[in-house]
Amino acid sequence: MVDYEVTVSTVDIATATTFNNVFIKLVGTEGESEHTWLISLKGALSFIRGAVSTFTVSCPVSIGKLVLIELNLKHIPLFSEDSWFPAKVEVKSPEGDTYNFPIYRWLTDSEVHRFREGTALRVFEDSHHLGRYTREQELNQREKDYRWDKYEEGIPHCMKADNAQSLPCEVRFSFTKTTEFFFTASTGLTELQLKGLSSCKKKWTNIDAINRVFCCKRTDISDYVQKHWKEDAFFGYQYLNGVNPMLIRRCSTLPGNFPVTDDMVFLRGKCSLADEMKNGNIFLCDYKQLDGLKTNTINGKKQYLMAPLVLFHKTSDDKLMPIAIQLKQTPADDNPIFFPTDSEYDWLMAKIFVRSADFQEHQLNVHLLRTHLLAEVFAVSLLRNVPMVHPLYKLLVPHTRYTLQINFLARIALISKTGVFTQFAASGGEGMKTLLKRSLSSMTYRSLCIPDDIAERGLKDVPNFHYRDDGLKLWDIIHRFVQGVLSFYYKNDAEVQQDSELQQWISDIFEHGFLTQACTGIPQSFTTVAEMVKFVTMVIFTCSGKHSAVNTGQYDYGGWMPNTPISLQLPPPTTKGTTSEATMLQTFPDVNITVKGMSTLWLLSKQSSDFVPLGQYPEDHFSEEIPCKRIKDFQGDLEVLSAIIKARNNSLDIPYTYMDPKMLENSVAI
Repeated sequence: MVDYEVTVSTVDIATATTFNNVFIKLVGTEGESEHTWLISLKGALSFIRGAVSTFTVSCPVSIGKLVLIELNLKHIPLFSEDSWFPAKVEVKSPEGDTYNFPIYRWLTDSEVHRFREGTALRVFEDSHHLGRYTREQELNQREKDYRWDKYEEGIPHCMKADNAQSLPCEVRFSFTKTTEFFFTASTGLTELQLKGLSSCKKKWTNIDAINRVFCCKRTDISDYVQKHWKEDAFFGYQYLNGVNPMLIRRCSTLPGNFPVTDDMVFLRGKCSLADEMKNGNIFLCDYKQLDGLKTNTINGKKQYLMAPLVLFHKTSDDKLMPIAIQLKQTPADDNPIFFPTDSEYDWLMAKIFVRSADFQEHQLNVHLLRTHLLAEVFAVSLLRNVPMVHPLYKLLVPHTRYTLQINFLARIALISKTGVFTQFAASGGEGMKTLLKRSLSSMTYRSLCIPDDIAERGLKDVPNFHYRDDGLKLWDIIHRFVQGVLSFYYKNDAEVQQDSELQQWISDIFEHGFLTQACTGIPQSFTTVAEMVKFVTMVIFTCSGKHSAVNTGQYDYGGWMPNTPISLQLPPPTTKGTTSEATMLQTFPDVNITVKGMSTLWLLSKQSSDFVPLGQYPEDHFSEEIPCKRIKDFQGDLEVLSAIIKARNNSLDIPYTYMDPKMLENSVAI
């Protein structure tokens, strides 16, 4: 007889324990073991959360190189049924070899579950017949578990699920995440001490009343926003380092529908638009995608949403200052261009309409579409097409954590017919669907890759652009990591081309994420290692850094409602000199709309205690030395970047932390 030493680790999370009997079979190239009951001196404590237990499995002769293991549970009479969440199984053979089997799956039934040895294998090199069979069976089951669905025509497809409990166990929230998320969601108004205001449909009567509500829950940045929201310099700052740094671009030629002249913006002829554009000092935000959207009716009142054009000037002291705002796309006598030289409230109202437009653009295009919905497509395609033993699965599965459930909840609680956004945002309802369709049809691959996006928008040398500085460094770090891992497995372009699972992954993304629109520039297949590395870098960056940049600061910048109104209930002025503080207060959303918006942004900005930061991998999917070393290098590079960001922030009035690796999550999990 020969003995195999089997060590089983159970994940250290709530509810991971099983008291059922656990059975294992070892399958090798030369044979297999008996179906063996794993028993030890620990008895019923062998498989409690966090336990590491060792057992002996005996065979008459060596079964050769291990290919896979089979695990299953058998219910013990008189004990309640439970589920088990094993982490991994390590097997030491009589020849002295050690084999690792990553599991990280919930076992919830008595069926036999097969798991491959941890060495990553692509489909064309998986030569053992049992390995190929297991691979095929795994993907067949995944296709049943992860099915595509259409939430709405013209937007990325999603995963089909009837309710959160119908999601496969391994993609659901942990017990901790579930408890915290639903507690925060259900008590958000109470936590902000706003519960008594959630049904008040009155208008705000003065700024002090808004301030008294806001003072219930504040952050350092939201305090800064409340003090400086009227200032032009802060207004411009937000387009670089607020929650939507994705729209502004350098302007070399004024749009034909924005007839700004020198004497309008440069008094006393100190400089000219032509010269300043030539010097790279003029910038533009164009909200043309909002043009003509059908707006919401809230509290029985029609809401208003503009499609502004905003011109900025970079001053000699490196501030980005707004110099002209046109609130509608078509020039007309009743569509004046507003300037800083106008009356206080004419200019302030113009900026308020811009900030409200930015809220809609940010929430639907930049945040929902470009991070949440795309991350779901990346995840579903991975889980349908790529088996656990594949290197791409091992690399990307940490970046799918919680995404499918958070998106399911968003579709139920935020953008459904009764969702918060649908009920309380200016673009909720039909306008929301139209904007999402427009945004997807105009999306490009280059805009998803921050080096290309920054270059295309002409923003390489804009000073004080922390999103760009941190984002480009983060992209480079992720790119080096991805290249280091994938180039270990793919030695040449031919290997990329012959990997059918990899090709099906990108093909599904092109079809279900970008609706087969070749104009997006999204690859339909991979022909080179470089193409694959860039796309995978984009996926990880989108699910981690980019999502953090557009999500984490939502309450910071939106908690003080006047800075980012969720909706506005009066049209903008059509002639100058007709606005006042009273006009502004009447235009702001009603009290209940304001507090619903605040509580939602509070929830979406709140980090869970089981947060996993970028670069940390509690699950050991890789076994080989080189990929494990690349992970260590990746973690070291992220530590350095975090230190650089922290040092830079010490000298800033408004610290920019949203791209700090210690602060951003591995996945779209909130």
